[in-house]
Amino acid sequence: MAASSVTRRLFSAAATGQTTRWERLKKSKAGGAWACVYTKPDKTSFEMRLLDVSNKLGLLSPWIRNQTSDQHMLNLVKLRNEGRLRHISLGLVALTFCADYDPEADLYEAQCSHLSVPWSSLPQRVLDVGFAGRWWILDSKMKEYDVNDEEFKNLPLHMQTTQPPSVREVEAIEKLHKDSWLAVQMENDQETNIS
Repeated sequence: MAASSVTRRLFSAAATGQTTRWERLKKSKAGGAWACVYTKPDKTSFEMRLLDVSNKLGLLSPWIRNQTSDQHMLNLVKLRNEGRLRHISLGLVALTFCADYDPEADLYEAQCSHLSVPWSSLPQRVLDVGFAGRWWILDSKMKEYDVNDEEFKNLPLHMQTTQPPSVREVEAIEKLHKDSWLAVQMENDQETNIS
């Protein structure tokens, strides 16, 4: 009940036509920070994104997959299956990092707090950064996931790079395309009467 009245006050505008509190909150720095905290992805969103990525790559032939995307995804899936993938929320951002052991492992090294990895080594262990509703490293590794650069390394140098067409080339191609839709006109030959 109290939450609904707060929400109503937050999103309602005064009858005088003033801006709502929500609009003022979005414009302020505190509102930006609140929006970042509110849209920060969580562990389930990372796992859903990882499954989505692995399904996309699974639909491709191994000869077509980008090796960077494929290796990154395989490493993340391996760590997830081993139980070594961890998630931590730091207010505005969320981090996914790898740990040495599964938390359910009964090894002495996994349970002893004196042998645990110090927090100073966290930057080397970070696998992904979640901010503003996205997992940034995973998304950057998945760019052009269906382009295997190894296929093109044996091509001649002039074929490895492409140039965008010039304005004249584009106009010529467009003119040819327009002309292809015109009806074909037959020339009338003089009729010869054969009697």
